[in-house]
Amino acid sequence: MRIIIVPGWRNSGPGHWQSLWANRLAGVVRVQQDDWITPSRQAWVATLARTILLQGEPVVVVAHSLGCIATAHLPPEAAARIQGALLVAPADPERRAILSDFAPVPFQKLPYRSVLVASSNDPYCPVRLAGAYARAWGSEFVRLPEAGHINIESGHGEWPLGVALLQSLVGDARLNSSSFSYSVSLETA
Repeated sequence: MRIIIVPGWRNSGPGHWQSLWANRLAGVVRVQQDDWITPSRQAWVATLARTILLQGEPVVVVAHSLGCIATAHLPPEAAARIQGALLVAPADPERRAILSDFAPVPFQKLPYRSVLVASSNDPYCPVRLAGAYARAWGSEFVRLPEAGHINIESGHGEWPLGVALLQSLVGDARLNSSSFSYSVSLETA
């Protein structure tokens, strides 16, 4: 199984939990967009879909912010390859003009298991909207109190809770959150 890391607008910096996981987890592919600053829905979704379809096995998506919204826009052939998704701190593309190409956000059930994690004080997406996304997408909803945008700026470096949530989606893979020296089994079913 492959884990696909899907950063949000402006990418995830070196201390961000997505970057740490990409460097420390086995079997990870990180999506690389051509333009992190002025995102285009068509380009971002096409790159994400291509990355998923290039994998020879089912994938688990780990998306942050605008990456969550790009994941929700995936075409059916790419979505069908996803076994599960950890959707963290989704963005509200209607709050920032530069992200408006990603609106409207799809409000239909995702065809795979998903866990949506949101914060009560995320400056980029009100928790009520994140809850509406979770209901529409059929996601399990994890509401964190006062966790900001769940990034390095809000104190979420290695983020052990996220590792535990990822483990619940990966299934047979083994992640050791106490030492953050993870090993993921790449056996296929």
